[in-house]
Amino acid sequence: MNHFEIYKKMDDDVQAIYRSRLLTEILLSLNEGSKKLPQLREITGSTSQALIPKLRELEADRLIETKGREYFLTSAGKIVASGIADSFITFWTINKFKHFWLRHYLEGIPSPLLKEIGCLYESEVLKNRGMEILNVYNNQLKMLKEADHIYGISSVVTEGYADSISERVKEGIPVELIVPLHVAEELKRSPYVEKLAALKNHENFKLMVMDEDIKVGLIVTDKRLSLNLYKKEGIEYDISTGLFSFDSKAIEWGEMLFWYCKGKADFTKFQ
Repeated sequence: MNHFEIYKKMDDDVQAIYRSRLLTEILLSLNEGSKKLPQLREITGSTSQALIPKLRELEADRLIETKGREYFLTSAGKIVASGIADSFITFWTINKFKHFWLRHYLEGIPSPLLKEIGCLYESEVLKNRGMEILNVYNNQLKMLKEADHIYGISSVVTEGYADSISERVKEGIPVELIVPLHVAEELKRSPYVEKLAALKNHENFKLMVMDEDIKVGLIVTDKRLSLNLYKKEGIEYDISTGLFSFDSKAIEWGEMLFWYCKGKADFTKFQ
C-alpha cells in the first residue's frame, strides 16, 4: 500500500485533526507534557465549553487519557502528536528558507536527511553581498578556528580552507574530512600535496575518499553547522550562500549527514 492509498483510508481521521485548530493545539500542547483544563484554556484561548467536546473526542480515539484532573497523551497519542509536530516544523523550515531551497540542488542531500530537514529551523542564511563579498567564507573560517572538533564534507577545496584545517590539526583538534574523487585528485597536486604530507603523522586527522560525487558542502563542529549546496542545475557549487546554525538539533543533523556519507560507501584513508 502506497502513501496515497494510506491517506485515502485514513482521510477522515487525518482531516479531523488537521482541520480542527483545537484538536491540533491540544495534541501539540500535551506533546510537551500533561496539562490541566485551565492550562489548556490559557494555551488555546478557548473556553471549557469548546475544549471539553474535543478532549472527549481525543479520549474516544484513545489518543489522550485523564489521571485525576490532568490530561496526558497515550502511547498512540505520543506517536500522533510527535508526527504532527514534526510535520509543522518541516513546513516551517521549508517556508522560512524557501528561496534557499528553490535555488539549490537538493538531490545532494540523502533522502533520510531530507526527511529530517525540520532540524534546521533554527538556522540563518548568510550571503556574500555588498562590502561583505567573503561573508560565507569568513564565517566558515571562524567556525574552524573556534572548533574543538571538526567534521567536513568538501565538494571543493581552496588553499585558505586547507591552511585553516592544517593549523587546527597541528593544534591537536580532531578533524575528519570526506572528499569525492575529483577533489582527491586535486589534493595530489601542489600546494595541497605538501600540506597533506605535513599532516601524515597526526593521528587526530582522517581524510577519506568517497568513490562517487558529493553534491553538498558541510562543516559541522561542536559549536556550529555550515551547509552549502550546488546551484539548482547541480553543476556549479554555490560558494556565495550558506545555511548556518548554532542550534543543537541542526548540529546533530549535520553529524547525521556526515556519518551517513561516511558509512554509505567504502572509504579508504587518503594516502
